[in-house]
Amino acid sequence: MKLHTVNAGYFKLDGGAMYGVVPKSMWNKVNPADENNMCTWAMRCMLIEHGNHLILVDTGMGYKQDEKFYSHFYPHGEDSIEKGLAALNYTTDDITDVFLTHLHFDHCGGAIRREGDKLVPTFKNALYWSQKQHWEAAVHPNIREKASFLKENILPIQESGQLRFVEVADGEEWLPDIRVRYVNGHTEAMMLLQIKCNEGTLLYCADLLPSLGHISLPWVMAYDMRPLDTLSEKERLLQEAVANNWLLYFEHDPGIECCTLKQTDRGIRPDETYKLAETGINQ
Repeated sequence: MKLHTVNAGYFKLDGGAMYGVVPKSMWNKVNPADENNMCTWAMRCMLIEHGNHLILVDTGMGYKQDEKFYSHFYPHGEDSIEKGLAALNYTTDDITDVFLTHLHFDHCGGAIRREGDKLVPTFKNALYWSQKQHWEAAVHPNIREKASFLKENILPIQESGQLRFVEVADGEEWLPDIRVRYVNGHTEAMMLLQIKCNEGTLLYCADLLPSLGHISLPWVMAYDMRPLDTLSEKERLLQEAVANNWLLYFEHDPGIECCTLKQTDRGIRPDETYKLAETGINQ
C-alpha cells in the first residue's frame, strides 16, 4: 500500500465559524484572518494505492458552481485533483474507488463535473462510497446544513449507478488494513479512515480535526451539528492515537499535512509535523 497527498486547491472560510467559541485573539495567531475575517484552508485529499484499488479520499469542491457561489469561498491556488493525479502518473479514469468522508460541498464537489448541460461523474470508472445514514441526512438536510449539502454534488452520483454504501461497523475493515471510524458531531455518520501502512498507522481526520489547531479539545467548529459529541469523539480518538503512535492527516490545515502526538501535563498536544511524503509510512 502507498499513500499520496493530492491537493484540490485552497479556499476561505470565516475564522470564527472554524474555531467556534475560541477567541480571535487566540486563533488569529494560528491562522491569521484577512480584512473580512476569512482564513485560508486547504482541500487536501489522499490517493491510496492498494492492490487492485486506486482510491481517492474526498474530492474538494470542484469547478461546476456559479460565480456567486465561489464569491463566498474564494477558491484559489494552482492545485487541482487532475494535476495531483498527473504528478503521480494517473488520470481521473484510473480511479477505482472514491471514498467520500461526508457530503459537504468542500469534500464531494469535485466528484461531479459539468459536461455540457449534464452533470456526470468526474471519475467515470470508479465506485463512489458513502454511508447510508449520512446519505439520507444529505438528501434530506436540516435547515442548518442545507447550504453545505448541494443536490448537484450528490444526486448525480446515485443517478450514475456508481453509488455504493460502506456497511462495516465502527472500527471494522472496509478493505484489508483500512478501517472505518464513524463520528457524528460534525455531521451524521462522517467516516474517518484508519489506515495501516507498513509499520505505521495513519488517521485521515476529515472534519473531526480539520487542522493542527483543532487538536486542543475546546477548539470545535461552529459548523458542527453536535459540538459536545465532537469534543468527546476528539478525546476518544486522540487518546487512541497517542497511545498507539498514530499519524494524523489533516484535510484542511493550510500548511501542515501530518503530525504525531505527545501527552503533556496540559493534555494531548502535537509533537512532530511532517509532509506525508516525509513520514516514511510508504517505506
